[in-house]
Parts: sequence; structure tokens; C-alpha cells
Amino acid sequence: MDAFTYLVHGGVFANAQTGNVVLLGLHLAHGNLGQALHYFLPILAFAGGVFLAQEIRRVGDGWHHFHWRQGVLLLEVGLLALCLCADRGQADAWVNITVSFICSLQVQAFRKVHGHPLTTTMCTGNLRSTVEALIAWHRDGDLTARQRASHTLGIVLCFLLGAAIGVACIDALPQHAALALLLPISFLLIALALQCRLAQ
Repeated sequence: MDAFTYLVHGGVFANAQTGNVVLLGLHLAHGNLGQALHYFLPILAFAGGVFLAQEIRRVGDGWHHFHWRQGVLLLEVGLLALCLCADRGQADAWVNITVSFICSLQVQAFRKVHGHPLTTTMCTGNLRSTVEALIAWHRDGDLTARQRASHTLGIVLCFLLGAAIGVACIDALPQHAALALLLPISFLLIALALQCRLAQ
């Protein structure tokens, strides 16, 4: 999704907000308030998504036969489906805000894999965790650290593969680049199906 927002909708990173915070500061320093707003709105949307995910969790704890994370996944799918309507260069601000919102829902709702902390929308923490676990495995022979390293490294490699596939899809269909979003929508639907199966 970061490849999509960066290449198709105005050079904005929607998954992780570090780049947007830096670019916001850069444009504020140069007095470019219009451009600063371009980067501030996705940051604001990310904060709003964290708030909404917490609210969904609070309310969803009382749901029967439906886990609150399933509600988050459905919301993500619905919002990404709306982004399919915007082609290259159209509604950049709206798409970037929406994707930032979706990513904050994701990062807030899904924070562990096999009991180990992870970040689902950015790589920095996962890279750090991979190196830490590899050191613990090499130094202490800790087999759980080796397993943790393989999980977090696998996630980082999925990011790399996802970006490459996203770029390939965008390049293959330059006039219909929004169709690249069908890939993350498909993965979200698979995750939703798995959540439903686990809930049974």
C-alpha cells in the first residue's frame, strides 16, 4: 500500500508516518503551508485510526460470535474498496488519508505473531527484533530466539515482496493503477476468513 500511495498518489508514505512527519517539518520550515497540510492530514488520519481501533475493541469485547478484530478487517476491506475508485493522480489527499487510517487500524489491532511483538505496517521494529533474536540465538543458543528471528525476518521479506509486487502491478496497469489494491484486499479477506474459522 505504501508503494501505491507513493507512486500513484503524490509521494506520500501512508503506512508509517515517520517520513510524513519529516516532510511536514521540512515544508513548515520553508513556509509551504499547503504542502505541509498534504503531509499533516495522513498523520491526523493515522491518529484517528488508532482511536477508532481502541473504540472498536472496547465495544467489540461484548460481541458474541464475532471478534472485534473481524470488525477491523471488514472496515479495512470496505475502505480499500472505496480507494479502488480513484485512479492515478486523482483524489490524492483523500486516498492517502484513507490508507493512513486503514494502516493505523491494522497496526493497532494486530500486534503479535506467535506471541511475539511485531509491527504490521512498518519494518523498523521488525528489523530490530530480527537482529536482536539472531544475536540471542548465536550467543546463547536460544532456539526460541531463532524461531522469533525467522518470524520477524519473514515479515520483513513479505514487506519487500509486497512492495515489488505492488510496483509491478502499477507498472503493468498504469492507467488503472488502483487495481493494485485488489491484492491487499484479497489478503485482508483471507485473514478475515481465517479469523472466522478460528472463532468457530
